Amino acid sequence: MKKIILFTLLATSLFAQAKVYMGLGYNLYNESYSYSASALPDTSDNALRLKFGYGIRESYAVEFALNYIEHASYNETPEAGKAKYGFNIALMKAFDLGIYVNPFIKIGFGAGVIDTSGLSTQSLAYGSFDAGTGFFIPINDFSDFEIAYEYKNLSYEKQDELDSTIQNASHVNSLYFGYNIRF
Repeated sequence: MKKIILFTLLATSLFAQAKVYMGLGYNLYNESYSYSASALPDTSDNALRLKFGYGIRESYAVEFALNYIEHASYNETPEAGKAKYGFNIALMKAFDLGIYVNPFIKIGFGAGVIDTSGLSTQSLAYGSFDAGTGFFIPINDFSDFEIAYEYKNLSYEKQDELDSTIQNASHVNSLYFGYNIRF
């Protein structure tokens, strides 16, 4: 019984410092396709992210992010109005090194959909594996700036075209700039 009480008190004290946070940011997004029968071009796009998380800035956090990438290209030419939407979940480990910034690493996965109007389907789903590193620049106890590099390995769903089945994959490198508010 004493062990249960001790564990409960320890867990309560660990999570007493954890906060919910919300962030908004901008990505410089570069996608390179690794295979394609139609030689898809590399794309550089603008991306916006809204994220929600729970954790401690100097320790662990779980983060949920919604992404919007404008002018996404899955065929030969990017077109205005096409977009890619994504949802990602990541586990983040930050380090308190006693300096003004808090470096972090994160790893996660995600899923999303891209508008492919003009092809045989109107949209394609994709899955992703995500990894990143960066740092928080605390402003005060309730807000911080975030700068990060992120890598994503995307795998799109298969498409049936004429006599073949095509499944594309891509590698995404992005630089993220954001602002977080902690509650």
